Amino acid sequence: MPMRKKVVIVGGGSAGITVAAHLLNSDQPLDVTIIEPSNKHYYQPLWTLVGGGVFPKEESERNEADYIPDGANWVQDYVESFEPDSNSVKTRKGDSIGYDYLVVCPGLQLNWTAINGLSKEIVGTNGICSNYSFDTVDSTWKTLQNFKGGTALFTHPLSMIKCGGAPVKICFLAEDYFRKQKIRENCEVIFGVAMPRIFAVDRYARTLEAAAERRNIDVKLNHDMIEIRPEVKEAVFQMIDSGERVTIKYDMLHVTPKMGPPDFLKNSPLAAEDGGWADVDKHTTQHTNYENVFALGDCSNLPTSKTGAAIRKQAPATVANILDLIDGSPLSGHYDGYTSCPLVTSYNSMVLAEFDYDKNPQESFPFDQSKERFSMMILKKYGLPSMYWHGMLRGRA
Repeated sequence: MPMRKKVVIVGGGSAGITVAAHLLNSDQPLDVTIIEPSNKHYYQPLWTLVGGGVFPKEESERNEADYIPDGANWVQDYVESFEPDSNSVKTRKGDSIGYDYLVVCPGLQLNWTAINGLSKEIVGTNGICSNYSFDTVDSTWKTLQNFKGGTALFTHPLSMIKCGGAPVKICFLAEDYFRKQKIRENCEVIFGVAMPRIFAVDRYARTLEAAAERRNIDVKLNHDMIEIRPEVKEAVFQMIDSGERVTIKYDMLHVTPKMGPPDFLKNSPLAAEDGGWADVDKHTTQHTNYENVFALGDCSNLPTSKTGAAIRKQAPATVANILDLIDGSPLSGHYDGYTSCPLVTSYNSMVLAEFDYDKNPQESFPFDQSKERFSMMILKKYGLPSMYWHGMLRGRA
């Protein structure tokens, strides 16, 4: 038997577990190690619906141990540094772990304090809420229930974020909730987004813009929130085009924090000069400087949305290329930038956006997915979570 190649995977989230499952489902004899500190694994796409009161947050949580693939070695620790010139990583406990091949997928980090006046600790107070962590997602539903009227403000920052459509989804859900509670006439709903359009792909942006206009949501484009004044309930935005600062008073504020690569990656030899994300080829996920290193998911500089759906396509391509590299064959795995964003527009409707690097639609169903549909909302609530837990994380989908 040939000596088993050592593959070390940094991160046991969506990307890490999926890659490990595909590797161990292959015929190649491999020694696979996953370095992941967390006891829990989260299906984060559900947090939009948790914030809207559809599911309890516990529905998104599973034990990490239940999804570590059979045959994988789990090192429950944090990675402190990458040392690709010596083919090793160092952990917080002081261990040095060597590899033949390295897969980097620790996700991204939430930079709460990058917005002046904001911290994770104040979420849940002074009308401030956020769906963007398991610890804070309860605050959104509580805030919605306690809201009796006034200005409800929702933000989308000038930074890469996981699930680029999530900030507008909770805005639409909240507006629908206010209607159901018969308080809509007492509410002003504002969506402040640091982009020139409500969504990056025209086909789906048109639908969202029409829905926002129909439901009297004030969409403020090119508005990047840079400061919060919780005591007086004010949010300060900087205009992207002019630099002008605008202050908006609110009664409820759903904040999307700025995000970036984890510090231990940003400060490593694997980081790209622009932004600090892992620097990889956009079609192979292979690192641009170290051929035995691959990176995918939220931590990478792949120029696509940071979603679990993107990972579902990135992972098989990454695994194919690792196996090709082991065999000494040309890399055959190709990722075309596919991503998907289930754009919730109400409690009973959703737009399923699917597209590639060139923003060309790659739709899965034989109908126009740019239209709001009840059937797609059922897919969001039940079909996609099942695919994730039983298909994707098992290397089957």
